[in-house]
Amino acid sequence: MKHTISLFSFFTFASVTLSAQYVGLNQREIKKLRHLVAVEANQFYTSFQQVADKALTETPNPIDTIRTEGLLKGNPRKTATALALADMPRIYALALVYRVGRDKKYLEKAGEYLHAWATRNTPKGDPIDDTNLDNAIEAYDMIKDDLPSAKEAIIKDWLKRTADIEISSPRNNPSRSTSYNNWNSHREKIIGEIAFAIGDTALESYTIRGLRAQVGRNLNPDGSSIDFASRDALHYHVYDLEPLLKLAILLKRATGVDYYVYTAATGSSIKKSVDWLLPYLNGEKTHPEFVNSTVEFDRRRAQNGEAAYKAGTLFEPRNGIATLLLAAYFDPSQMELARKLIGTGDRYPAWQAVVNAVER
Repeated sequence: MKHTISLFSFFTFASVTLSAQYVGLNQREIKKLRHLVAVEANQFYTSFQQVADKALTETPNPIDTIRTEGLLKGNPRKTATALALADMPRIYALALVYRVGRDKKYLEKAGEYLHAWATRNTPKGDPIDDTNLDNAIEAYDMIKDDLPSAKEAIIKDWLKRTADIEISSPRNNPSRSTSYNNWNSHREKIIGEIAFAIGDTALESYTIRGLRAQVGRNLNPDGSSIDFASRDALHYHVYDLEPLLKLAILLKRATGVDYYVYTAATGSSIKKSVDWLLPYLNGEKTHPEFVNSTVEFDRRRAQNGEAAYKAGTLFEPRNGIATLLLAAYFDPSQMELARKLIGTGDRYPAWQAVVNAVER
């Protein structure tokens, strides 16, 4: 059945205040998390506690410009970016541990990290680079109401500039493939996360329109994706689905609308594209990657010794675990295959499973 989506639910909630939390965990979810940590999920929280404690003794290492897209492994700019982005899991851990344990030393340090990035990093409208900011945006959303107002305003301005430049970037021109291929999946996700974290209703509306359009332009009615066709690689099908799933989860929490099953006029849906991937994850099918890729950069990476991009290398089903874990927010049955690929029978095989449980 074709699912039509009214924007009524969006406009009825669009007057949310800054304190609304749909990107990071909200107070009700934190309360549920405290219970899970106490009885079943302590091993995951312990790892975050360790990261946060170590981060208390470290200095933020922001970079002026994130540079990963289009660069080969070993490029000095890519290496410097990777070192700087090591801050991201630290920021998330600090914010999470603060919210769970209420110790303000973690709040202060998380604020220090976020402020350091906000005052040094300059966004340039590249979604493949900006997609790395997930953890910072989630952390900001969890602690924004508790930050000093002056510091919070600086961080909010940085995020707003990041979203605005993504929208105005030449890479977002409708005549360019980067306005609807995997770039745009990541662009829509980042803009959406920022929109709902800072409470910008114009950006929120942009995000909803953008996701609806992206499902129709990026995903095919048979479940495949345009990136799979152009790159001949499930690597890029997964790279499309993960940001779309993250954004769909955000919008379900914020608006109540289920964009996992939303069907575009083309007949495409995120659910169909997850289902299309499943035979390659459960062993029914295999796929030699990048054999017929139309993108020269894929060949350059293979020539650079990056084994995963060597034409003919079989897709590794474990590379679909993150997709399954995100899809399980909407369809818990996906967790069974995720457990099999991870190699565990645990009820919560990964942190995303814990997050799903408290957010649902």
